[in-house]
Amino acid sequence: MLSDIEIAQQAKLKPITQIAAELGLHDEDFEPYGRYKAKLNDCLYNRLSSKKDAKLILVTAINPTPAGEGKTTVSIGLAEAMAKIGKKAVLALREPSLGPVFGIKGGAAGGGYAQVLPMEEINLHFTGDFHAITSANNLLCALLDNHIQQGNSLGIDPRRVQISRCMDMNDRQLRGVIDGLGGKTSGVPRQDSFCITVATEVMAAFCLASDLMDLKARLGRILVAYTFSGEPVYAKDLKAEGAMAALLKDAIKPNLVQTLEGTPAIIHGGPFANIAHGCNSVRATRFAMKLGDYCITEAGFGSDLGAEKFMDIKCRLAGIKPSAAVLVATARALKYNGGIPKAETANENLDALRKGIVNLGAHINILKKFGLPVIVAINRFETDSERELSFMEEYCRENGAEFSLCEVFAKGGAGGVDLAEKVCKLADKVSSFHPIYPDDAPIKEKIETICREIYGADGVDYSSKAEKSLLEIEALGGQHLPVCIAKTQYSLSDNPKLLGRPTGFRVSIRDLKLNNGAGFVVAYAGDILTMPGLPKHPAAENIDVDSKGNITGLF
Repeated sequence: MLSDIEIAQQAKLKPITQIAAELGLHDEDFEPYGRYKAKLNDCLYNRLSSKKDAKLILVTAINPTPAGEGKTTVSIGLAEAMAKIGKKAVLALREPSLGPVFGIKGGAAGGGYAQVLPMEEINLHFTGDFHAITSANNLLCALLDNHIQQGNSLGIDPRRVQISRCMDMNDRQLRGVIDGLGGKTSGVPRQDSFCITVATEVMAAFCLASDLMDLKARLGRILVAYTFSGEPVYAKDLKAEGAMAALLKDAIKPNLVQTLEGTPAIIHGGPFANIAHGCNSVRATRFAMKLGDYCITEAGFGSDLGAEKFMDIKCRLAGIKPSAAVLVATARALKYNGGIPKAETANENLDALRKGIVNLGAHINILKKFGLPVIVAINRFETDSERELSFMEEYCRENGAEFSLCEVFAKGGAGGVDLAEKVCKLADKVSSFHPIYPDDAPIKEKIETICREIYGADGVDYSSKAEKSLLEIEALGGQHLPVCIAKTQYSLSDNPKLLGRPTGFRVSIRDLKLNNGAGFVVAYAGDILTMPGLPKHPAAENIDVDSKGNITGLF
């Protein structure tokens, strides 16, 4: 069997100008980045602004194994399958972070015969968006520390800095650092930290901004520190937002690429769903909704994380509404939720599947609580047995959920035709979509609603630090903002060891943070970290390049 990269390298891509022409784009609507990538600009959106929006299809999943379950692959395959049944579909996906690419999970370009191309470039530097976001974030940090060094006229308390430097790589060594060492000319020593680029507020603001000027305003609203007297200091107080926006003026333009079968895909932004809101940019989604009849987008990890945040944060702030949800499930992930090790999930085990399939039931119920019609995409792996697949199908029937056996990894769009036909039927029905909590609910009520209604918790416990942070956030007017809960992706709870459909647990909120520029409040649950580490044997060990520039080992 060919690897993902071997399949991608054998593909014959269309010039990006041809993909653009097939979408009806004019020369002034896009800026080519080489032969197979392009940036979409505001000329295009302004020209299409009066066009009717496409049906928005959300692809989400059950709680995954550490290896991921193919949600992006299903999203890509579904778009390819829609083309096969005569529907005009456009993908709106996230950009991959280099952290997982060189770590354990992999990239975000799909797999098998359902990939977006050029795969190597998308999974590595792509068009440089993440580098620009990293630079903008670190510029803000540098300006803050320089202000303290150069007299500190704002009276910033170095012990109460609210932002951290970042890099787009898994590096646990940088979770906590002491910087500013080396004497008076080397800065003011203080305790500092790094987070991964996708966990920064700059990334979140980038993905929720409607245009460059909105992004600049959001950047200016970022809370960077408090003064010695307890007053807030924002990025605009450091006069940082203009230079930050200048670094992002090209990155804010969504990226146009294609799938293996020539279906258009817009890939832009990439916050993680376990530590951020987990959705591609609002701009990318809006472009896709204007360019096709169906926009297929994904939200990170399970419906308890990415899908909840997609609907409670992205849809709320962007004013968009999904028409249907596709819930990706695999036999191996359900067996993992049934308590067997990841290494054994390829073996038939009906007992483990029977025990773990309650996780699927929980996610079906979660999506129905938002008023969305749901179809379960059973993402087939070659190791799945017929008895396991039949058991999953029967479970879907018993739980009132439409389902489709999906084989897009092995067959491309042809393996998702049944799914595409059923999704179109669901999306054509009138959706009763609604967020899970109202705008004006207090922060604690929003957190409690998510934890009880989505996770199935008995309640929420707050640390003294979280209680103090909550008071500060409310004093700054943040009580009206939606909530982004950062927690493990492996469990419906905040404990990664509680698999399946846990009951009798409470969620522990250890701290809260105001993401004033992005427009939401982050609640940190359990021991979730914003800077991942590498595994014992990182994927980077298998990646290589030859004298001709050909990359190997990239999935």
